[in-house]
Amino acid sequence: MAKRGSGGRAEELEREFVVPLRASMHQPSRRRRSGHALLTVRRFISRHMKGAEEDVWIDPRLNEFIWRRGIQHPPSKVRVKAIRFEDGLIEVDLMEGA
Repeated sequence: MAKRGSGGRAEELEREFVVPLRASMHQPSRRRRSGHALLTVRRFISRHMKGAEEDVWIDPRLNEFIWRRGIQHPPSKVRVKAIRFEDGLIEVDLMEGA
């Protein structure tokens, strides 16, 4: 959970998000949809957790969930759990039961 340290910034922050991926169906070509969906998850999490895109680590289970139906049919939304550690790394994992 979130712990408060000096400066008022949480040392470790854990949040749950529903990331909408419907735009990933319409923007890229058919053969780039799942890859674009992963990029959308990375951008969404970096924006909402206030971190850099290169500091976002996506769990392999989330990657497999997005690619499960192939490159042309990613899911329209995905529930994730994001944890920002005190060193700035953000870990994104698939929610249980998704």
